[in-house]
Amino acid sequence: MAKPSTLLLLLLSIFIAGAATRAAAPASTKFIRDKCGATQYAALCVQSLSPYASKIKQSQRELAQTALNVSLASAQSAEAFVRKLRGVKGLGRREAEALQDCVDEMGDTVYQLSRSCHELQRAAGAPYEEFRWRISNVQTWLSAALTDDNTCTDGFSGRASNDNVKSSIGARMVNVVHCTSNALSLINQYASNH
Repeated sequence: MAKPSTLLLLLLSIFIAGAATRAAAPASTKFIRDKCGATQYAALCVQSLSPYASKIKQSQRELAQTALNVSLASAQSAEAFVRKLRGVKGLGRREAEALQDCVDEMGDTVYQLSRSCHELQRAAGAPYEEFRWRISNVQTWLSAALTDDNTCTDGFSGRASNDNVKSSIGARMVNVVHCTSNALSLINQYASNH
């Protein structure tokens, strides 16, 4: 059986550790709010990154990496959704072609975001010139992903016979575009402070 003083020390340690964790969470959340304030879609930025506050802490690199991961997850979800829509009965030729184009564009988006995630990881701790080169790659690939996303939705512009398909894809693509835009903004912040 543990001595009362040992038990007291153990309980005190647990209490202090819990208090430190609770104190760190508001600071991390404030950090996320502050950094997201400079993004174009600040509310989405805070909402999508706050669940990761304990991982992000107050690290700009971790914030940028997490934003990229969130954008990638959003793009993967949208790609899977668009793939499922191709099986919808009653689609016209134009919608079927637009869906196939969108699947291709989303595949490119997922690829660009995935390689951006890996490249950002490689940039951490790299010498200055290599860091700049890797960040430039990430910025270029994110810009390409944004173009792919917009190209996907362009295929449904104008007169589409299936407004449900158009609105379903549009809502998901808006989320991907906004998450990717936020990730790019946070990466730019990270790069400028490095």
